Order: sequence, then C-alpha cells, then structure tokens
Amino acid sequence: MKFVIDDKIPYIKGALEPFGEVVYLPGAKTTPEIVKNADALITRTRTICNEALLKNSTVSFIATATIGFDHIDTDFCKQAGIEWTNAPGCNSKSVEQYIASALFVLAEKKGFQLKDKTIGVVGVGQVGSKVAKVCELLGMKVLLNDPPRERAEGPKQFVSFQEIISNSDIITFHVPLTMHGEDATFHMADSLFFNSLEHCPIIFNTCRGEVVDTFAGESAIERGQISGMVLDCWEREPEIDRNLLHLVDLATPHIAGYSKDGKANGTMMSIQAISQFFNLGIDDWQPQGVDLPEQTIISLDGLNRTEEAIIGEAILFTYDIRNDDQQLRNNPELFEKLRGDYPVRREYPVFTLKPKNVNDVTLDKLKQLGFNISI
Repeated sequence: MKFVIDDKIPYIKGALEPFGEVVYLPGAKTTPEIVKNADALITRTRTICNEALLKNSTVSFIATATIGFDHIDTDFCKQAGIEWTNAPGCNSKSVEQYIASALFVLAEKKGFQLKDKTIGVVGVGQVGSKVAKVCELLGMKVLLNDPPRERAEGPKQFVSFQEIISNSDIITFHVPLTMHGEDATFHMADSLFFNSLEHCPIIFNTCRGEVVDTFAGESAIERGQISGMVLDCWEREPEIDRNLLHLVDLATPHIAGYSKDGKANGTMMSIQAISQFFNLGIDDWQPQGVDLPEQTIISLDGLNRTEEAIIGEAILFTYDIRNDDQQLRNNPELFEKLRGDYPVRREYPVFTLKPKNVNDVTLDKLKQLGFNISI
C-alpha cells in the first residue's frame, strides 16, 4: 500500500510504515503525480482534495486530521467512490482554552468582569458546546444559536441569530464554512450584521476566515460598531489583511486548536479510521511521546483575590494568547511558518495546581476545567 501524509501532522511517523510505503511531504506539495498511485491520504486543511488532485488516482480513502473538511470536495469524492473522514471534536478543548485565555486578557485590557457579560455562541457543536460550558463556569450569561440543532432538538435551549445580535456583549463563531442553503455561514458577519448590532460587542472568530467579511469587519471597528475583535481565522490565509491585523485586539495565525493534545487527537482519529477502512488491525492506535511544557506545577495564592482573578491566573499560565498575538504582529509574512512551527501548548489536565487561600467553590471550578489539584 501507499500512504501520502502531510509532514506537519505530529506523532504519526511509524504508525503506517509496517503496512506499505509512506510518503511525507508538505501539504502544498501534494500533487496529482504524488497521489496517482496512492491508496490513502492523511491531510490538513492546506491540501485541497478535489478533482484536480484526485482524478485518475487510486486513492480510496482520505483522512483529514482536522475538524473542518471544506478543503475536501465531498461531491467529487462521492462520484469517484472515495471515502473520507474528518476528526470532529479533536481540538475542541484547545479552542476552549484559547477562548478562555482571550476572555481574561480582554477583561484586563478593557476593564470589565466576565461575570457581568453576556456571550452569544453561534454554532453549538463539539467546540461551541465546550466554549459555552466554560463561559457558564466563569459566571457569564450564555446565549446559544444553532439552527440545525434547534430544528432537530426543539427551541428550548436556543435563541435566534437576531437575539444574539441584540443582546450579546461578546459574540463568538464556531460554525463550519457552508456557502449555500438556509444555514450558509459564508460572510455571516457582513455589513448587515455589523449594522444591526445593539451592544457594541466584541467579536471572536476561531472557525473559518470566510465567516467574517474582512472589509465589513474593518469598517465596523473603525466606525465603533464593535468594541473589539479577536481573530484566529482570516480570509485569504496566509495572505492576511494587514489593516485588519492592525485593528483587531488579538490576532493569531489560525492556531486556536493547536494544542499538542488536539493535534494528537486528530492524528489518533485519522490512524484509527485508516485502520478500520483497510482492516489494518490497529483500531486502538494511540500517539506516543506527546510533548510536555517546561513547567506543569502552578502555585496559586488566593489571598485577597477574586475567584475570577484566581481562575484567570491558572488559565493564562497554561496558555497566554498575547505571545501568539505578538509573534504574528511582528512577522505577518510568516503566517504559515508560525503555524507549522507552533510551540508546545498543553491543555489543563497536564497541569497540577498547588493552591493556598483558595476556597472549595473555586477549587471545584478549577477541577471542572480539568486541572489536577494538589493540597
């Protein structure tokens, strides 16, 4: 067999070598000539899996180690008899961590408390549901908008997009990119959206760049229709708009889901799917040697501090978004390199808290986030 694998997918080397030829190369260099006689591809979002790449190839299975799959022409794959899979939820906890870090940084920067804010979560799938849960844990009022889920489950826990627009202090998008139909998400945040906002909210986009219209977003910031913006995903990546980069509060190079845990999960799900499809017998394969940060012990002193300040310190210890923001602002031309060479970031369960002067209610919330507590 022959497997073609994006060389930026971590912890994967050695998994498929016992079963045939394995070719590792950058996603942009995955060409029709390379895949012509391949059996399977393991990709990321930078490899466009369409007719131009796959026509007349022997590829029968594509696994993308990502949540998103808009880089896969699913209609062509169906016609060509090519099966495919993505990795839903693989990096959802990583995006949750990213959003939490950004919320605490903005609260400090703009002088507000999270417990006083209402956040509208647009798209309540694997990622959005985790973001909603952590925001509730932080004392925020949470509004949920997800029309497909509302149609399937009923309206009880959901609100309309108009209610999100009317009542949110912060709006965060966690939707797939869909171009057509009643649930189309392309340019959801367009001029009409920004003109309709009532609370001058902060806008987050960590899903797909095309969900936010670049020029409408720029205009909204300049006209004061929104009070801030956090962008991880950009239109026309990696050639991002420099003016928008200058205007937003926090800017990162599409790395919200780039914790080592999320990446390892995506790799695991891809290898297990390949194994199941080709009957390789490694359906329970697990990645080994996931990197650890230099420091995993966090000392917390809660004396004369609010619960929000204590939780914020713990979260920012694990990941401080300002570092990624500074890297991108200093080197916007290195967008792809900053993604490809992303440093070690681990999620909360890797860290152990050593608290003093922290009450049981706050400790319970830290446990719910996933931290280990050492008394």
